[in-house]
Amino acid sequence: MADVEIKVWVNGALHQATIPPRLTLADFLRVDCGLTGTHLGCEHGVCGACTVLVDGEAVRACLLFAVQTDGAEITTIEGMASSDGELSTVQCAFRDHHGLQCGFCTPGFVVSATAFLRETPDPSDTEIREALSGNICRCTGYQGIVEAVRAAADSINGSEGSA
Repeated sequence: MADVEIKVWVNGALHQATIPPRLTLADFLRVDCGLTGTHLGCEHGVCGACTVLVDGEAVRACLLFAVQTDGAEITTIEGMASSDGELSTVQCAFRDHHGLQCGFCTPGFVVSATAFLRETPDPSDTEIREALSGNICRCTGYQGIVEAVRAAADSINGSEGSA
């Protein structure tokens, strides 16, 4: 198969490349773009470590070919903070509520939680657990992660300290 030319915006920066058609988005981000925060845990779409946003939707970068994202806006964990380096609300909550653990799964959780809170800004704890059920952490019982997402939701809604 002949290589394919793509143009994507990754974390706000234009990336143009000629790539093999079967190159996964995860490998494109890690190798071609040098953004190693997108982790590969299972390469079957089960663990969630490779979750990124494509046009605002959370997707598994290991299951998507990079050519499928031609023309898209991609946001990785490296693009979650503001341009001046200030952490996002979700990132701060993960830091403050011990949702980081070893850190391998953290990028996928942060990206997934960010997308979830955009859709469901005032979730119940049951909804949080359901939304994160597609991400696997091998270090923890998830309590710190759930607390982090709850805290981020409360912060977004201006109700810090409640619940």
